[in-house]
Amino acid sequence: MNTRKYLVVLTSAIWLLLANIAQAAPANPKVIHLLNRLSLGIRPGEIDRVQQLGVDKYIQQQLAPDSIAEPAILTDRLSKLDTIDLSPTELFQRYNPNRQADIESPLPIDKKIQQQQVRRVTNQAIEARLWRSIYSQRQLNEVMVDFWYNHFNVHANKGIDKLWIGAYEQQAIRPYAMGKFRDLLGATARHPAMLFYLDNWRNSVPNSSRKAKNEGINENYARELMELHTLGVDGGYKQSDVLALAKIFTGWGFKQPGQKVPDGYSFYFNPNRHESSDKVFLKQAIAGGGIEEGEKALDLLAKHPSTARQISFKLAQYFVADNPPRSLVDSLSKRFTTTNGDIKLVLGTLFSSPEFWDAKYYGVKFKTPYQYAVSSIRSTGTELANPKILNDFLKQQGMPLYGCPTPNGYKNTQDAWLNPDSLTRRINYATNLAKGKLPISASATTVPNSPLPIQADLSILVPIPVVDPAKLAATLGNNFSVQTQQSIAASNLDIRAALILGSPEFMRR
Repeated sequence: MNTRKYLVVLTSAIWLLLANIAQAAPANPKVIHLLNRLSLGIRPGEIDRVQQLGVDKYIQQQLAPDSIAEPAILTDRLSKLDTIDLSPTELFQRYNPNRQADIESPLPIDKKIQQQQVRRVTNQAIEARLWRSIYSQRQLNEVMVDFWYNHFNVHANKGIDKLWIGAYEQQAIRPYAMGKFRDLLGATARHPAMLFYLDNWRNSVPNSSRKAKNEGINENYARELMELHTLGVDGGYKQSDVLALAKIFTGWGFKQPGQKVPDGYSFYFNPNRHESSDKVFLKQAIAGGGIEEGEKALDLLAKHPSTARQISFKLAQYFVADNPPRSLVDSLSKRFTTTNGDIKLVLGTLFSSPEFWDAKYYGVKFKTPYQYAVSSIRSTGTELANPKILNDFLKQQGMPLYGCPTPNGYKNTQDAWLNPDSLTRRINYATNLAKGKLPISASATTVPNSPLPIQADLSILVPIPVVDPAKLAATLGNNFSVQTQQSIAASNLDIRAALILGSPEFMRR
């Protein structure tokens, strides 16, 4: 065959491949946008389901998560995790990493086994979060759990919080993710994981006990409560408000086993550690008393205009754009105020706003590593025997679950995650996933009765199905630019799925 004929044949073949990839018309971009923002990834067949159901009805269903039945695969996998529903007290009693002897025996505990047991609790919390993010039909609720956990972040690697991060999410975040902001604020304020993480368990009136290391005014929680959880750094508070709030929250802690109480490590207000003088907080007089001082302060913070604006800005940033339109923030702030912080109603306003549906905001949010990893599994329909591989990937990306050491949590903006190293790791991950060669340990050391390995050997490959590029493209609604379609069509069949997973369209939502 001469060169001219060869080029004609080759060109024809390329355009035939392009036609095969793009033969299905792109799905309704409005539906794709909706699923990209209200879920953690588009599952096979989901675009058709939403188109048949209707956009408005889908939104209303997602705003009422308790009305949505969960799939058997999720309930079955969660049922195998025996620590995720335990309270902080129960977790401490069973897995206290500092205990010297077994509950049923005076013999010393093997420290290595002790550490493995603690790691097992943390791993089960990670596994539960990932199973829910992948399989739950209540996708908006999972999105909001991600949002609120970062807003009220607790770091798993600080002391006993290794045991408590799962209980914290289960008890202080999940039940209130689409409820009243004041209830969410109060639940996090009272949870031992938060009290320990931001040191409020040490916050007390001076000279309240003989344990000097655990007494004295500690401003950590008070400062982050205003700067991060409510008012914002420019919310109008002063250092005098920080000190007043710290005094208000003296005595807020948890019962400890040394106090000889049966429910150690549950919330406990200790009046002996409380600074009971009159206080002025945010220009409001708060009469000296007891625990009610803290409740009044939380009421003031939840209803403050600066809180309405900060929460509204963060929601608009998460769901619309890194630099959200001011008009949207204003309308959400007004809704937040008039509904006393009803999260569900604020979200309803957001999802019906013209700004949310403005096409210029479609596909502009760069996925965090968490969103990218979960969406890759959801969209490919990959069945994992163990989701630990995803957290291994998140560690490489600098975003392990429950692993943000600073109180402000992980960011959800492009500037935090878009860099050459991160993109390279995503492409490598996408290639392995598409080819069915994700690295994960199949024979790591395990704790008795634990479904999770303690150490991963990334040299061991556990086969998973190869991803079908045509099915993946259909799942995503064939929503690719001409340039992406041409790149896919010009490539070998065995790398097309990887190209889709590494495409600009899949990197964004």
